[in-house]
Amino acid sequence: MPSVFSSEQKVEFDSPESLKRLGLIALATDLTSERDFARMFPLDQVGIFATRVAYQNPTTPENLRKMGPRLSAAAELILPGESLNAICYSCTAASFVIGDREVEESIHAARPGIPVVTPTKSARLAFSALGVQRIAVLTPYLPETSEPLFEFFSRYGFEITRMECFGLEDDREMARVSISSIVDAACRIDSPETEALFVSCTALPAVWAVEEIEQRIGKPVVSSNQASAWVMMHHAGISSLDGNYGKLFEMGIPENWRD
Repeated sequence: MPSVFSSEQKVEFDSPESLKRLGLIALATDLTSERDFARMFPLDQVGIFATRVAYQNPTTPENLRKMGPRLSAAAELILPGESLNAICYSCTAASFVIGDREVEESIHAARPGIPVVTPTKSARLAFSALGVQRIAVLTPYLPETSEPLFEFFSRYGFEITRMECFGLEDDREMARVSISSIVDAACRIDSPETEALFVSCTALPAVWAVEEIEQRIGKPVVSSNQASAWVMMHHAGISSLDGNYGKLFEMGIPENWRD
């Protein structure tokens, strides 16, 4: 057996800042978020570091609220002791049911000072950047899970012109909804008074439908994972993503985006 010895060759290290680090808190049942972000972000510049939070279907307001107390522990597991450019909590319905501020406080309890991204706040920023107020909304949820979106957007001065939901209760089924179904439903809820569309839910593979919907209706389309990625890229100082994900990526970030 040959002897084992330490090499005298000098070992060089890349700067910690050479790779941007983005944390992701995904639901235990999530089939979509990691896949979307891995395909959208330039992985030679960005690392997506994911953890999971316990969650059990059906997707009802009651079950969504149960995740609130679990977010701190989930955030603590993402590269402990290492810096992160941002942490995204990838659940739209839970973000508007629990509340953006409560989500941020729970994550900051474990990782203070790290910017927190939610799909709901990202959507608000997206519509502000696009200069629109009247939006149509498509969700995959049950009606009782979709209804709080009215109050959420109204609170921030947006008007929902039309809303449609697929009536699904399991986020694993939401992840299997076909792109053609998303496109057809989104185009159906468009109306003359609508300025933009919001396709809600991080489980829904809507990122890949945005470009076609925009081409068909001639209006901006915002989806949950698309809007979150748009905000995350600004936190990471990334100028562009891999691919075409709609008019939103032509827009600068609003001045109050960190508020």
